[in-house]
Amino acid sequence: MIKPDFDSFLLLSFGGPQGPDEVMPFLRRVTAGRGVPDERLTEVAQHYLHYDGISPITAQNEALLAALQAEFDRRGINLPLYFGNRNWHPFVTDTARKMQADGRRHALVLATSATGSYSGCRQYREDLAHAAAELDGVAPGFTKLRHYFDHPGLITANADAVRRALAGIRPELRDEARLVFTAHSIPVSMNDSAGPDGGLYVAEQSTTARLVAEAVRGPGAEFDLVWQSRSGPPQVPWLEPDINDHLRELAATGTRAVVVAPTGFVSDHLEVIWDLDEEARETAVELGLDYVRAATAGTDTAFVSGLVDLVEEQLDGKPAEFLGSLGLCGVDCPASCCPAPVRRSA
Repeated sequence: MIKPDFDSFLLLSFGGPQGPDEVMPFLRRVTAGRGVPDERLTEVAQHYLHYDGISPITAQNEALLAALQAEFDRRGINLPLYFGNRNWHPFVTDTARKMQADGRRHALVLATSATGSYSGCRQYREDLAHAAAELDGVAPGFTKLRHYFDHPGLITANADAVRRALAGIRPELRDEARLVFTAHSIPVSMNDSAGPDGGLYVAEQSTTARLVAEAVRGPGAEFDLVWQSRSGPPQVPWLEPDINDHLRELAATGTRAVVVAPTGFVSDHLEVIWDLDEEARETAVELGLDYVRAATAGTDTAFVSGLVDLVEEQLDGKPAEFLGSLGLCGVDCPASCCPAPVRRSA
């Protein structure tokens, strides 16, 4: 297959409100078609209003764009950068319209999700297809970059963050501190349908956690992978255990210190800071656990360099780097991979 001539780069993300008046419209958009009542959304809105209704994800993506631009300049990559979201301004359709007006013909796309699953990969592909379909005339082409859950840049950034977090544990507890990794919970059925053989989401998240744990503590290092940010109805099974339940289990079996690393996320957006810095920290305090939360990759130099490596794989045929045993994932995904979940009425 002949690769297209890429002339632009698009950072594609989830989006978030930037003021109190935007919180409920944002939440209604995110949950559209799921039958979630406003009463439930009002509860979730309080998480955003705790931070003045401003999700940090937009500023974090802007910082990532600036870091990517600097690395592009350092490597001599002459691609203009664009930014679009699934759920809030700037919407990806509006960004695609601007790209079309600018004469862009084919963009490389980096999604701010390192792994597969419907919500983490397939839905972003649908976002791009919808954006192209909304345009009059010839729309830009979009090529989504592969999954990067086991790229050395992501692993290095997270391992360094865990080491810094461990330094915040009381010295006498540091060696025994339990490494607990978190990722966004999803419906069990969504994981079961992720990838060509199912189970890809958990497999990729487990790989990231294992690689980071071993980078910090050596081969065979012990760790736990747990889940956070569940948002579905109670009758639908989601991945478990929840981080708070797991902290209680650890404390009950004698654990005295934990480092929690949200390796399933690439920036400290609202779900990270609310679920881990507020709720999980409160649980840890109640249990008497020494608790430190590690930072996400954010704009870490190794992480940004690794993302640009993904770009050079497409531009120049740079050899693909990966540390896990799953092989390259997210390349030329068939339409049957990671299908949309079936929505059932309550």
